[in-house]
Amino acid sequence: MTVRERAWIHNGKPGSAWVADYVDQHGKRHIKTFKLKKDALAFDAQTHVEVSGRIHVADADTITVAAAGKHWISACEDEGLERSTVAQYKQHLRLHIEPFIGNKRLTEISVPAVRAFLDTLKAQGRSPAMVRAVRVSLGSLLSDAQERGLVVRNAVKDIGRRKAKKQVAARHVVQVQVGVDIPTRDEVKAMLAHATGKPRIFIMTAVLTGMRASELRGLRWSDVDIDRAEVTIRQRADAYQEIGSPKSAKGRRTIPLPGDLVAAMKAWKEECPKGELNLVFPTGTGGIEYHANIVKRWFHPPQVTGGVSVDTGKKNGRGKPIMAAKYSGLHALRHFYASWLINRPEDGGLGLPPKVVQERMGHSSIQVTLDVYSHLFPRGDDGSQMDRAASALLN
Repeated sequence: MTVRERAWIHNGKPGSAWVADYVDQHGKRHIKTFKLKKDALAFDAQTHVEVSGRIHVADADTITVAAAGKHWISACEDEGLERSTVAQYKQHLRLHIEPFIGNKRLTEISVPAVRAFLDTLKAQGRSPAMVRAVRVSLGSLLSDAQERGLVVRNAVKDIGRRKAKKQVAARHVVQVQVGVDIPTRDEVKAMLAHATGKPRIFIMTAVLTGMRASELRGLRWSDVDIDRAEVTIRQRADAYQEIGSPKSAKGRRTIPLPGDLVAAMKAWKEECPKGELNLVFPTGTGGIEYHANIVKRWFHPPQVTGGVSVDTGKKNGRGKPIMAAKYSGLHALRHFYASWLINRPEDGGLGLPPKVVQERMGHSSIQVTLDVYSHLFPRGDDGSQMDRAASALLN
């Protein structure tokens, strides 16, 4: 391997560049040109290591990011990933990755190139959450390319080793808060007081079981044991109105039902529309209810009429403010259930330990539970408890 300077004169003006000349592990000669000597020397040193390890990939032997993206999506589909997950990956590729770096060869995707790409996404108005999601997708794409021998390094992982801890910490600094992300008890009471029929039973089930919206939409009467007062999560309905397995292995779980909910569900079962799917919360014809319909028709109206609302800043034809639901998504009800499990009995909760909360929520790991809800658990070191413990120790 050699690095040499190449000089020339064009239109009477001198020019020069630095050339790295090397032979790869397959005996094929390659030449790569650089503007600066230091860049050529750095490439020469790195290439020497890669060729010695028989892992080097020359520019001519790789493909573009866009082409690698097609391989990646195909692999995701072959692995049987959820349809909604693959659709999200396709969207990341089409809207965020291909427009900016799709034409670049994989060997050009260095750490500086990834940093510049992420900065471009921010400058183009992508939210911090979207930038993080696209970064993860790009890293997955490059990992797939590595396995195919199309690129040596995964630049996303290289920057990830340094930034991942900071980003994870930043993501969890702002934890869910009561009255902001989690409805208060009075707000839940107001929702239930202004909901009737199927919407009321749905909201009641959501706040007293913590089931995901997809699990509620896919819940069957055969999964509800009225006599034993428990419900078992065995399936869910995805965004494409298809029935499938729970989100994870931990998602398959049994949740105890309080007496009031058992009585309400027993009465609802007599009125519930019947269908082949035997769903607890079906459409009028017994089919799978759309998530958007539940939010707009079942969840938002009781909030607005019950005063659990915010001023939109707009006025109606009579000059009165137009109010909107305070909690836009159904996940707020799941958050409430988690807080109810965690809160001390004297505060109206169950006071359950983190591991039990994880199992009831169906989280994939205890870390997920603690990342989101650790601040809600009693600290156990308040002044009165410390005084009693110290007294017992010293006396």
